Amino acid sequence: MSAPDTPPADQEAAPPGSAAALRARYGARYRWLLLASVMVGTVAAIMSSTVINVAIPGLSHHFELGQARAQWVTSGFMVASTVAMLTTPWLLARFGYRATYSGSMLLLMAGGILGGFAQNYPLLLAARVAEGLAAGVVQPIPATIIMRAFQPHEQGRAGSLFGMGVVLAPAIGPSVGGLLVDWLGWRSIFFMVTPFCLACLWLARRFVPTAGPVEASASGKPALDVIGLTLGTAGTLSLLNGLVALHQDTHEALALLVLALLAALAFVVWQRKRKARGQTPLMDLALFAWQPFAMGTLVALIYGTALFGSTYLLPVYMLVALELPAASVGSILLPSGIALAVSIAVVGRLADRQPPALLVCTGLALLALSFALMVTIDLGASLWHLMAFGIVGRIGLGFILPSLNSGSMRGLPAPLVAHGASAISFVRMLGGATGVSLCGIVLEWRLTAHGSALTDAAHPAARLAAFDEVFLILAALCALAMLAARHLSQTSRQEWISQQQQ
Repeated sequence: MSAPDTPPADQEAAPPGSAAALRARYGARYRWLLLASVMVGTVAAIMSSTVINVAIPGLSHHFELGQARAQWVTSGFMVASTVAMLTTPWLLARFGYRATYSGSMLLLMAGGILGGFAQNYPLLLAARVAEGLAAGVVQPIPATIIMRAFQPHEQGRAGSLFGMGVVLAPAIGPSVGGLLVDWLGWRSIFFMVTPFCLACLWLARRFVPTAGPVEASASGKPALDVIGLTLGTAGTLSLLNGLVALHQDTHEALALLVLALLAALAFVVWQRKRKARGQTPLMDLALFAWQPFAMGTLVALIYGTALFGSTYLLPVYMLVALELPAASVGSILLPSGIALAVSIAVVGRLADRQPPALLVCTGLALLALSFALMVTIDLGASLWHLMAFGIVGRIGLGFILPSLNSGSMRGLPAPLVAHGASAISFVRMLGGATGVSLCGIVLEWRLTAHGSALTDAAHPAARLAAFDEVFLILAALCALAMLAARHLSQTSRQEWISQQQQ
C-alpha cells in the first residue's frame, strides 16, 4: 500500500473522482478532509439512533403505546442498523464509496422526514427501520478509511476523530432532543438529521472518492451473500424479539432465543462453506483467528451493551425516577458531551504511543465508576452530582473507542480491513441492541420485585431502587470487559507493521 501523502506517478491520468485525482488536487490534507466528510454522516446516523429516547414518553402517549411497542421504536432502528453493517464491505466493493455513502444519506434523510410526518405507529416504525439501515451502512466506513488511508503513527489521532462521532453523538443527541421536545414537540427530532444529510451529500461530491480511499488490489464485484444476510437477519430478529417476549411469555421467548442460537450456528457454518468455495463471505471468519481482534470484538460487544443500554436508561431514569423535565435532562447531559470531546482529542494522541489495552481498561474503569456512583443519587440530590457522574463516564468513553479500534484491527491484512471494520461495528451494535432490550427487561423485573412500576408515582423510592440495581449491573459488565481488554496488546508495533506490509 502506497503512502497516502505520495501521489501515484500517473496521477495526471487518474479519472475524475478517483482517490488519486482527489489526493492530487487537495494534497496531504486530503485524507483528513475525507475522514471529516464521512464523520458528518456518522454523527447524523448515530444521533438519529439516540435522540429518539427523550421523545419516547411523548410519542408513546400520542400513539397509545405500551412499553414493549414503544421500546421497538429504539430496538427496530438498532436491529436494522446491526444487520445493515454486514453489507458494508459488499456495497463498497459493488458500488464504490461515494455512491454507498450518498445513498445512505438519502435514505437517512427520507426516513427522518417520513417519521416526522407519520400518522400511525407502523409508519413510524418503518421510518425508524429505514434510518437504521442507512446508519448501519455508514458506520464502518470511517474505520476502514483510518486503517487504509493513514499511516500507523497517525491512526490514533484519526481514530479520535472517528470516536468523537461515535460517542459524542449519543452524548449530545439527548441534550438537543430534550430542548426540541419541550419547544416544538416530539416530531421535531425526526427532522434533526435533514441539515446533516444535506451537508453530507455536498461533502460527498467534493471529497469522497468513487472507489476506495487508497488504491488496493481489485477484488472485483462479488455477489451479495443473500443466504448469510438472511441468516444474520433471522438470528438478530429472533434474539431481539426473544428478549422483548420475556416481558410477557417465557415459552415464546425461549423458542425465539433457541432459534437465534441455531441461526447463529448456521451463519458460521455457511460462512465457512462459502469461503471454502472461493466465494466472498458476508463476514470473513478468518478475522477471529487474530487474538487482538477476537478480544476486541468481545470488548465491543460488552461495551456496546453498556453504552447503548445506559443511553436508553439515563433519560428514562431522569424523566421518570427523578421526575425532571425534558429540558433539564438536556442541560445535565450537555457538559458531559463537552468533557467527552476534550478527552477523546487527548486520548487520540496517546493512542499512538500507549498500549491499547491500558487505555481501554482505563476507560472501562471510569465508565464502571460512573454507573456505580449513580446509586448515590436520591430524590433530593443536587443536579450537579448528576452532571459530575455523567462527566466521569464520558471521559471513560473518550479513552475507549480510538484505542479499541486500533488495538483490534492493527495487524489485519489489507483485504480484511473492510471486513474487520464491519464486523466490529456489527458486534458493537448487536451489543447495543441487546443492551436496550436487556435494560428494559431488567428494569421491569426489578420494579416488579420492589412492588412498583414506571407509572407508579406513589412509590418513588421503590422506582429509584430498581434503577440503581440496573446501574450496578452495567458497572459489572464494564468490569467484565476489562478482562478481555487486557489482550488487546499482544503484538508489538514492529510486528503488526511487518504483517501489514506482507
